[in-house]
Amino acid sequence: QVQLVESGGGLVQPGGSLRLSCAASGFTFRNYPMSWYRQAPGKERELVASISIFGQTSDYPPSVKGRFTISRDNAENTMYLQMNNLKPEDTAVYYCNANIPTGRYWGQGTQVTVSS
Repeated sequence: QVQLVESGGGLVQPGGSLRLSCAASGFTFRNYPMSWYRQAPGKERELVASISIFGQTSDYPPSVKGRFTISRDNAENTMYLQMNNLKPEDTAVYYCNANIPTGRYWGQGTQVTVSS
């Protein structure tokens, strides 16, 4: 079955950095675009980054552009999110997302808290 397992979250001070990982299994990872989403308390889940099959193109909303970088390693079935210059408003649970023919799948999420 499809599994997405996020890791790398934690508590970081404003201006700090974190690198999230998403380990994928149960489908042919290299055949599909992938995305990262986040959801803050009381807010809707929002897209923060997406990446094409071979990683040659990526897309970000204005709120994170220039600070976040999405990447993938198709040989390791893993996707990453490098987050730099973190701000308190980046505090949220971050989710890995795969949208494939059998459905839309989410990981369990990893908490990112940006606070001094």
